[in-house]
Amino acid sequence: MAYTEEQKKLHIQELQRYLYVISCYDTRINPMIPNGVYDSKTIQAVKSFQKIYGLTETGEVNETTWKKIVTVYKSFVDTAPKPLNAFKDRNTVVRSGDDCFTVIIIQAILFSVSKQYTNVPDVQVTGEYDIQTEQAVQIFQKMCALPVTGTVDCETWNILAQIGCDL
Repeated sequence: MAYTEEQKKLHIQELQRYLYVISCYDTRINPMIPNGVYDSKTIQAVKSFQKIYGLTETGEVNETTWKKIVTVYKSFVDTAPKPLNAFKDRNTVVRSGDDCFTVIIIQAILFSVSKQYTNVPDVQVTGEYDIQTEQAVQIFQKMCALPVTGTVDCETWNILAQIGCDL
C-alpha cells in the first residue's frame, strides 16, 4: 500500500507534537509549532533531542530515535497530574483591566458557580477582567462574607480555588 502525502504529513505532525510537548518540559529542546512539514525547525528539534538523550545527532528520525521520543513523551504526560500554580503569591491582586491566564481560571470557576447558584451571574470566559467579571466577583465575595472589592486577592482566590476543586 502506498504512503500518501497526507499520511506523511500526519506522521510528521505527530512527531512534532511529541517534540513540542517534550520542549515544554525540557527547555533544552528547540520548540517548534507542529505544521506537518519536516522543515529546518523540526530538524533542529530532532537534533537537540538526539544530543540531549545520547543518540546519534542526525536530525533524522529512525526507529531508535522514534522509540526514545515516544518514551520521553510518555514519561512527561503519563505521570501524576501537576498542580497548576496560577496565583503567583499572597500579594497578587487580579483586577479590572487585567488580561491573563489567571483571569480565565477565575472566570471559568465563576461560570461553573453560576450554574449551581442562581444569584451568581453568568460570566463569559474571555481572559479579560471586565465589568461583568468584577460584578460576579463582588457577588461571590458577598456570598462568602469577604470584603466586597471586586478584585481577587489571595483570600478570595483561595475560596474560589477550593470551590473550583469541589465543582
